[in-house]
Amino acid sequence: MTSQTTVADEAPDPLGKPAAPEPAKGLRGHPWLTLFSVAIGVMMVALDGTIVAIANPAIQKDLGASLQDVQWITNGYLLALAVSLITAGKLGDRFGHRQTFLIGIVGFAASSGAIGLSDSVTMVIVFRVLQGLFGALLMPAALGLLRATFPAEKLNMAIGIWGMVIGASTAGGPILGGVLVEHVNWQSVFFINVPVGVLALLLGLWILKDHRAENAPRSFDIPGIALLSAAMFFLIWAIIKAGESWGWGGGNTWLFIGAAIVCFAVFAFWETRVKEPLIPLAMFRSVPLSAGVVLMVLMAFAFMGGIFFVTFYLQGVHGMSPVDSGLHLLPLTAMMIVSSPIAGALITKFGPRVPLVGGMTCTAVAMFGMTTLSTDTGTFAMSLWFALLGLGLAPVMVGATEVIVGNAPLELSGVAGGLQQAGMQVGGALGTAVLGAVMSSKVTSELPNQWRDAGLPGEPAPGLDQAAEVGVVPVKELSKAPGTTPDIIDKIGGVIHDTFMSGMHLAFVTAGVVAVIAAGVALLTKRGSNADAGAGVGHI
Repeated sequence: MTSQTTVADEAPDPLGKPAAPEPAKGLRGHPWLTLFSVAIGVMMVALDGTIVAIANPAIQKDLGASLQDVQWITNGYLLALAVSLITAGKLGDRFGHRQTFLIGIVGFAASSGAIGLSDSVTMVIVFRVLQGLFGALLMPAALGLLRATFPAEKLNMAIGIWGMVIGASTAGGPILGGVLVEHVNWQSVFFINVPVGVLALLLGLWILKDHRAENAPRSFDIPGIALLSAAMFFLIWAIIKAGESWGWGGGNTWLFIGAAIVCFAVFAFWETRVKEPLIPLAMFRSVPLSAGVVLMVLMAFAFMGGIFFVTFYLQGVHGMSPVDSGLHLLPLTAMMIVSSPIAGALITKFGPRVPLVGGMTCTAVAMFGMTTLSTDTGTFAMSLWFALLGLGLAPVMVGATEVIVGNAPLELSGVAGGLQQAGMQVGGALGTAVLGAVMSSKVTSELPNQWRDAGLPGEPAPGLDQAAEVGVVPVKELSKAPGTTPDIIDKIGGVIHDTFMSGMHLAFVTAGVVAVIAAGVALLTKRGSNADAGAGVGHI
């Protein structure tokens, strides 16, 4: 995707070598003001990656949502991002990154406000999908604007600051989300994006300068986009419904899985025939590049899938407030921020293979370590495992990006960058869905046994399995049942917590096994001939 540009045009692809930008005249196009403007917009997307996790228990309770509904609040957003990232990058090349960025800002802020006004979980999911689509417009456009605006000698500094904004927003998400949920309501988590979006829009209209390539793509792979979207929908829907009601041996489950396989196969065939494919499959002839993409998927699967249950564990089992649960997650995100520059230095000195294997090994140890969490685990033990998880994830996020970009041809480096982002988002969606299904299956089989072991009469009441999936004891509902004494409520609460812990431990074991597999895949990686060209981006 490398393009020839005039002096006034933008640099080639965001991951390629930037051309010398035209000196800014006045405030429009000023490099540092451009960085400030795009950072505010990107901050919204980064915040939503963690702030919503804190709000999920409140959304589940207020809207009466099931675990699968809450999963789709995350899955819908991640899938929309994953499917749209590469297409969004091409839209920016074709119509200009400034226009694409501003449209993304408006759409993201508007869909956030719509979520806050929603009175059903279905509408929340629909607008979360829209959030993901507009968020996909923001990320590649922001990087494209920086590449086109900054001179080469200052670009790495700008990218570093941009990455720090993303890291700080990610780290601050749980705390800000906890404050808003506890002292206002869960809707405020989304409403806060509206004034931030208005500020980013005004700054963008005032400061951002239009950049576009002369030989921008003139066509889009619409059938490819449709086929890939359909394949991912069929796959995720089958996984979620299998754990919810269909069962893994059900005909509908395998019908949807079969449809996903067919769509993936037709997509692969189509990509070899279309003039401007969504994903040029020739890229995957590189074993290290393919290993890097698989590594990103597996890393996100283990991380996002495993961490999905932590907020329910903290708030449901330990009874923490949203603020307290956010503070307990801070060691994870803080360690990622601190260790990312160290990981970058290690990768520069030793190459990506050793840091990647070490990172996934730390991730696996952390996942297996979290199987020791219990209903009375203290803050120190929690923080230890959360911090170790952050320490393991940092070199993987840095190194896998460098492997993917560095082993791709320079003219396809933009597609490689989009592929890296898409792999991470798809992996996160798959992890949340698969581990959610594992959790549901374990709860379904374990709840009757826990009920009998507690000496409770009869069978668990309808709906208690859903309570056990999120670790929340429905005290008000139980107290209304005839003949339910406080002692019985305490026993039922113990059953719900023990059942939740059993399911969560199995989910963490599964995530740990996936991390071990990822460590093996990391052995296939190596620094590519183009690694230096992508090093600046790889260290975000």
